Amino acid sequence: MRSLRQRAIIGGTIWAALTITIGGLALISLFDNLTLRRFDEDLRDRQFQIIVALNHSGADLDAINQFVNNPAYSRPFSGSYWQATGPEEILLSSRSLFGATLAIPTRPATTPVYWEGPGPAGNIRGLAQQISLEDGSVWSVAVAQSLTPLEADRSQVRRGLIATFALVGVLGIAGSILQIATVVRPLTKLREDISNRWDADADLEPQAYPEEVAPLVSDMNMLLRRNREMISRARRGAADMAHALKTPSAVLRNELLTFQQRGENVAQAQEALSKIDAQITRSLARIRAGNSASGIHARTNVAQAVERMARLFNAMPEFSAKALTTRLNGETAIRMDPHDLEEILGNVLENAFKWARKRVTLELVRTETGAKIEISDDGPGISEENRREALRSGGRLDASTPGTGLGLAISVDLLQAYGGDLDLGVSEELGGLKVTLYLPA
Repeated sequence: MRSLRQRAIIGGTIWAALTITIGGLALISLFDNLTLRRFDEDLRDRQFQIIVALNHSGADLDAINQFVNNPAYSRPFSGSYWQATGPEEILLSSRSLFGATLAIPTRPATTPVYWEGPGPAGNIRGLAQQISLEDGSVWSVAVAQSLTPLEADRSQVRRGLIATFALVGVLGIAGSILQIATVVRPLTKLREDISNRWDADADLEPQAYPEEVAPLVSDMNMLLRRNREMISRARRGAADMAHALKTPSAVLRNELLTFQQRGENVAQAQEALSKIDAQITRSLARIRAGNSASGIHARTNVAQAVERMARLFNAMPEFSAKALTTRLNGETAIRMDPHDLEEILGNVLENAFKWARKRVTLELVRTETGAKIEISDDGPGISEENRREALRSGGRLDASTPGTGLGLAISVDLLQAYGGDLDLGVSEELGGLKVTLYLPA
């Protein structure tokens, strides 16, 4: 995962979920203990009431019931119970037990003992203690309460806490995403500014960014300047090399023309010189395309380039007997130097006109990844087994036709430098060769 935004969001979400879970469990445990404490305090209050009633009633059950005026003790299996065991196994209990007894798991001591277990109608929690009355008699007094109200209180508290923490979690994650987007925004702006400032041949402004990003912006300015200088030197070097090589080539060609005028056979030498010129042209085109593709951010209108090339070829006298038809399906902008695009179109169109009988068609189609140009002719075409040879540097399928065999190879080099491609096929409309150019967006 390379996205800083995704890392921050996922990391923040995991941390928030972990924190909320731990905090929620801790609060649930705290509230469970608080509700249990209140429950036990209520049991102690009830036990104290029974002890007071037992001490003032002379162990008379009716008198005790008058002292303890709690309707729950009178309803059978109401969930509230009391029981007292005195000397000579005297057993007194609330009417709510309805003849049953409380099963106290341990023998009561002088200190309060709490227990939980089955009761007459569901689980109960009780308190038992051995006490001495004012008359010297020793009694074991136990009170118990159904756990249903305790569980209901706990469930209500848990539902409230879960809902609250869920809301806090959603708000926290939303705030975290918003904060991350705010923090990452300068980096997004930096990416856009690099593209725009490159096209404008201007530097970035470090003061326009947060102080944490400003050093990076200064370093980017240095890299941009170095990149511009490298591309500029490479372009000047390619231009100087082209000038240095074309001058001797022109001298040699003039000398060959002189020998030809004297009646000497120089066809083989002229063909060799043409191949050298073509190889030089291809190498320089590759150098230029590599430098252009590595730094260009400008957009080239494909339709306008196609129209210019169509006018040029329609005006050539040697192709006057052949017609070019163009079909342009909308405006399409691609990331390519206009001179390189026109060189590609020129090479492919020249090849099409050279082999066409009467017709050449050019169709521009917009695609999801850029543009597609299909150039077809009504010539003999190229068989499938010979297409690879036609794209090879210097590959010529018919040596009787003038040319160097480098036009398609140069076009492939230029396209691949920009991330495009070239494909050979059969034209369904004209029956000849169809060259498909895939241009990057």
